[in-house]
Amino acid sequence: MLKKIKRKVKILITKSFKKPPKPYKPPPSSPSFPSPPSPEVPKIMPPPPQPALKPPTATPFLFPQTQSTVLPDPSHFFSPNLLTTPLPTNSFFQNFALKNGDQPEYFHPYQIKSSSSSLTISYPSRFFNSAFLYQIFIADLTISASQHSNSQETHKISSFNDLSVTLDFPSSNLRFFLVRGSPFVTCSVSSRTELSISTIHAVLSCSSNSSRTKYTIKLNNNQTWLIYTSSPIDLTSSSLSLITSGGFSGIIRIAILPDSDPQYESTLDQFSSCYPVSGEAVFTKPFSLEYKWEKKGWGDLLMLAHPLHLQLLSGDDCDVTILEDFKFKSIDGDLVGVVGDSWVLKPDPVSVTWHSTRGIKEDSYAEIISALRKDVEALNSTPITTTSSYFYGKLIARAARLALIAEEVAYLDVIPAIRKYLKDTIEPWLDGSFSGNGFLYDRKWGGIVTKQGATDSGADFGFGIYNDHHYHLGYFLYAISVLAKIDPAWGRKYRPQAYSLAADFLTIGRRSNSHYPRLRCFDLYKLHSWAGGLTEFADGRNQESTSEAVNAYYSAALMGLAYGDTHLVATGSMLAALEIQAAQTWWHVREGDSMYGEDFTRVNRLVGVLWATKRDSGLWFAPPEWRECRLGIQLLPLLPISEVLFSDVGFVRDLVKWTLPALSREGVGEGWKGFVYSLEGIYNKEGALQKIRNLNGYDDGNSLANLLWWIHSRGEEGKEFEAGGNVCWFRHYH
Repeated sequence: MLKKIKRKVKILITKSFKKPPKPYKPPPSSPSFPSPPSPEVPKIMPPPPQPALKPPTATPFLFPQTQSTVLPDPSHFFSPNLLTTPLPTNSFFQNFALKNGDQPEYFHPYQIKSSSSSLTISYPSRFFNSAFLYQIFIADLTISASQHSNSQETHKISSFNDLSVTLDFPSSNLRFFLVRGSPFVTCSVSSRTELSISTIHAVLSCSSNSSRTKYTIKLNNNQTWLIYTSSPIDLTSSSLSLITSGGFSGIIRIAILPDSDPQYESTLDQFSSCYPVSGEAVFTKPFSLEYKWEKKGWGDLLMLAHPLHLQLLSGDDCDVTILEDFKFKSIDGDLVGVVGDSWVLKPDPVSVTWHSTRGIKEDSYAEIISALRKDVEALNSTPITTTSSYFYGKLIARAARLALIAEEVAYLDVIPAIRKYLKDTIEPWLDGSFSGNGFLYDRKWGGIVTKQGATDSGADFGFGIYNDHHYHLGYFLYAISVLAKIDPAWGRKYRPQAYSLAADFLTIGRRSNSHYPRLRCFDLYKLHSWAGGLTEFADGRNQESTSEAVNAYYSAALMGLAYGDTHLVATGSMLAALEIQAAQTWWHVREGDSMYGEDFTRVNRLVGVLWATKRDSGLWFAPPEWRECRLGIQLLPLLPISEVLFSDVGFVRDLVKWTLPALSREGVGEGWKGFVYSLEGIYNKEGALQKIRNLNGYDDGNSLANLLWWIHSRGEEGKEFEAGGNVCWFRHYH
């Protein structure tokens, strides 16, 4: 039976339906990164904008240029016409542009591996145990030209977009349109070419229909593959593991037949004639994202949606048909068929506020103020000694939190001291006078690097090779936003530098004269960020700390509030909302969930590092049994938006119960304990408050004042928090 879902979209069991195809309309030009407003006093925020974001009019600020000695050369794999614009550094196809370009990438549902003259497709199986799970790449089918040159010329990335990349094999006349979520891999053969399809398995049979435009290939690993062509082709099983063809030109589409199910075959037959060549995500209005595919052929377009897509699909704004029983397996959960030229995705709106959403009772002010005074006094007595962009960013963001806490408890006496501290610590990074490190601009890929990172790939946690940009810069944006709020004159003076930091990872547009790529870290198909940068990994991109990713987009939205820039508020808020829902979908492991298998789900409540094709219970810096670190790295920094990320009180109870035994281990840091007690405070305020009062230390980005602010701003014990609620500006104006 079909299950009811809360969407006004049509649902079909996989059988044919009659609906005339709609002509594809090219998407509107993408909006650009929101520009800073004119230098008057910041305005009160008007209603959020409905149209796409406006392009900037002023010349953007650039940090001094540098010639990095550690960055790879992009010209090896990108077509020359792409080298004049900033290039992606955290993309879903990044492995195709690193080292030899021959590590696989995941395109849902296939893992794709490229070499200089062939492309290999794997429909991966999955391995599960209690510590990790991963997809296993096996070379199921490899496609190449039978007679290709022996040159060492690599594949070329001739175009890319949010949801697609096009790979050319110049020596073989082959072009692959690799579109994420397509149940088919599509290849265009530009001139008459003899083809070779090989496998590491044994070919049991290779049979065709009467017109020789569809072939069914059965392998000895119980897989069945279907091959569709735009014109007749002669495929012959010429040896145990090789199929060859005569000369052919046209379109070839290849698809796995899941479970060799005839019902799936009829669906693939039905949609085999319409193929996507590219796809992009369009920001149409606040908390709304539209997928648009450029398609060719005839008929309707069939794509695959992961679980978060299905949760966010809006039937009020798009005409799609969900094929509920047409499913492909994936490490991200079942991929379900969706028919339609465009999808509209609408995440739950989130509140971007400076202060707590529920407020603090006045009888709690005294305790917070006492801690606040001590924390502010310590700012001058403990100067920042680190030159690390990450740890420095955490420390200035920590100080900025103190200013907002002071506002909330009406103790403004400490604001001048905090303002001076922030100015003294932030300005050297913005004007280039900080000794030992600083921000520079790399023209090769198009982005900000650090002085240390430009010559040492391991410095600043790899910031110089584009690791963790949203983490580091998010902390800087938070501190800058607060300082701009409490000192508008300072904010106006350093606004160009502030916007440059934000543009590095939050540029939306694709203007030819842009200095930064589109959304450096955020993945518009998975709907969360990646942190891996220009490092080749067999498991693809990765991200550890979802909460620091949320902080980056939240801080950008705060910067929009500080400057009266509703475009920036809208962009940052939406990406924060998507990051939160992705974290709750893939990082938060709930008891009874089936996505990750019984063994992993029984032992874990959080994923440590999430990779494109792997889930790991360990962290980059800690083993799986250090559960307090896993909880902490998915919570820090502690902010008003943290309550949205951990809004499920039932899950929070289970998570804290799962973590608490780890605190009895010898050597557990006080800072990590503070984060565990913070979550406990969501449902046990008094118990958590006593534990926090007894702490002897705090995380370098946290403070006693911040912990007390958090506990005292919790609502009624155990009451569920609503992400939008009455405090969300989007609900108020829309």
